This record gives sequence, structure tokens and C-alpha cells, in this order.
Amino acid sequence: MSAGLVGIGLQSDKSADEYAELAELTERHGFDVLSVFGDLMYQPPIFPLLVAARHTRRIRLGAACLNPFTMHPVEVAGQVAALDLASRGRAYLGLARGTWLNEIGVPQVRPIRRIVETVAVVRLLLAGDDGGFQGGEFTVAPGTSLRYTPARADVPVLVGTWGRQTARAAAGFAGEVKVGGSANPAMARMMRAWLDDTAVADRDCTGVVLGAVTVVDEDGALARRVARREVAMYLAVVAALDPTIEVDPELLARIKQHVGRREDDLAGALIGDDLLDLFAFSGTPEHVAGQAAAVFDAGASRVEFGTPHGLTPHGGIDLLGRRVLPLLRA
Repeated sequence: MSAGLVGIGLQSDKSADEYAELAELTERHGFDVLSVFGDLMYQPPIFPLLVAARHTRRIRLGAACLNPFTMHPVEVAGQVAALDLASRGRAYLGLARGTWLNEIGVPQVRPIRRIVETVAVVRLLLAGDDGGFQGGEFTVAPGTSLRYTPARADVPVLVGTWGRQTARAAAGFAGEVKVGGSANPAMARMMRAWLDDTAVADRDCTGVVLGAVTVVDEDGALARRVARREVAMYLAVVAALDPTIEVDPELLARIKQHVGRREDDLAGALIGDDLLDLFAFSGTPEHVAGQAAAVFDAGASRVEFGTPHGLTPHGGIDLLGRRVLPLLRA
């Protein structure tokens, strides 16, 4: 097998000591990237990322993703600049429109323009340009600038999306586009085609990242049973986003009903093996490595193994590093 970049994605629900331990473990095993999710109502990802910056020396760090509807670009710039300083130039900026914001009364109108303008303002501030910005979504008055010197005048950008229009826009300014919640090679292939169709002549190819729930264990059946429970919680959302598949609406409704009743095992039991493999990396190390290899073969440049990683976070990341990563890089 051969691989591109391989990363670990953490949920922001842990203690500082846990983040330090998992970040050190991730770097020690040779992973390329450590991301922290920016899901609504969890800890802000800047906290675990700053902890990780102090306990690593090489690995790239970033939030996947920050939300331009809940954060002004000036705050986004400040957070990514702080992470870049703390990590000595290893930060990346992840942005996505997000979901479930209706629960806190935040409308999501003109998401593409909002992401594009957020990146423009962040880049202006990091570069020390105090000429101001006048856009359709944001305004920054002339003379506004950071009151400190960033580590770099620019940082790599990742945009999270399942959609063609956002991907086509991101091809003009982002180094990576991430499909979050997918392990589907067909989705990687489609995203690669969308980006290639809108390639910008004066910039390098935008990479495709696929990341999903990951559960690896020597007991493959147990790992997949745990993964089914995890996937059931968000399947109704992501299945509707994947244009390469059709999932029975009645099945999704039954799964959602069980999840609403907190009947996680019953919800997971409704997810068959083929469907599970589209939305999670799960099973034995060999099976997980085979799934990731298929995603790389379909055109992805990076795979991100997401929470919970294994029966325990430490055990899962350790097994991914000891058994899966060598298979991918053989």
C-alpha cells in the first residue's frame, strides 16, 4: 500500500493532561497532522491545540473547523495567529459553515461568500496590511491591524464541505478541502474531480481530505459494533450530503428515532457493513488500513482518523500508529 498524509482528529471533550498525552503519542508514531474538531457546544478547539503545541515539535496543528458564522474574522485571525506562534509555524486554518446552528438561532446565509471573506480578512491581518477591507459580509476599517507580529504572514487554509459550489470556490484559495464524516472512496473521487475541474493555474493542486469516525481493535467485530453506535448519531445528516449514494429514508428515520431515545445499540444494529464502511474506518488494523488505502487510491491526499479511535482513545491511536500506519506506508 502507499499513502498520502495521515492525521488524527480529536473531539474537544478532554482534559489538558489527556490532550498532552494524545498529542505526544500522535507525534511519536509519525502521524502528519493533529486536528481538533470545532463542534458546537464542545470546548473551543484553541484550548486543546495550544496544549498540543507545547507537547509536540513537528506535527501540523489546526481546528477542523472554525465557524465563520459564530466567529468574526478578526477573532479567527487572532486564534490562528496564536496557535502559529505557540507551535512555531505549524498551524493551519480550517473553516466550515457547520451545522445545527439553528439550535442557537444563528442563520447561515451566503456561506461561500462568508468563508471567502473570512480568509481574505485573516490573510490581510496576518500580512500586516492595515488598508482595511470592505466586503459584502464583513468590514474592517483602515488602520486596523494586529498589535503583535505573527509567526507567519500566511497560514495554510482548509475548507470543510461536501458541496460542489463551495469546493469550486475553495480551489481558488485553499490548500485542502475536507469531507468530514466520510470514508467513502467514491466521495473522494467526486471531490477530486470537482477540484480538478476548477483548477487554478497559478496555484498548487488543492488536496482532498476525508475524515470519519474511527474504531480499530484486534477484535474487529467489537470495533465495528462500537463504530455503528458512533455513526448512528450523525448518519441522518451526512447520508443526505453524499451525492454518490442513496440510503433508504425509512431506514434513516428508524435510526434517528432510536438515537432520539438514546437506544444507541438498536440504532447501530440497523447499519449494515457496506453502509458502515462509507462513514467510518472500523475493524481490525488490516481492515482499517485497506479502507484508508482505497480512499487514497480514489484521489485523497490525506486521511484523518477521527474520534474515538479505538475502545479507548490512547489504545486506538497507539494501534493506528503501530499497525495501521506501517501498512499504509509500506
